Amino acid sequence: MSFLIPCPNCGNRSVYEFRFGGEVQAPPTSAAPPGDWQKHRFNRVNAAGVQAEWWFHRSGCRQWMQAVRNTVSNEVLESFLPGDKQE
Repeated sequence: MSFLIPCPNCGNRSVYEFRFGGEVQAPPTSAAPPGDWQKHRFNRVNAAGVQAEWWFHRSGCRQWMQAVRNTVSNEVLESFLPGDKQE
């Protein structure tokens, strides 16, 4: 299924211009045991619904960005460059 991702630099582009980089997750602390790092690297929630994800615009500006996407409908709710979003 094709859908559009709004690149903060280039505007709306086909998902085929991007490379999926995984879910946005907070990393374990530096003192965490190796098992926590293994879970962080290899376990994914992959839940149906809204999740934050990393995307790389390989055919455009070649920048990493984050997108908040509904995985059921593939609707991208927002996208931004790392560090641009104020919490």
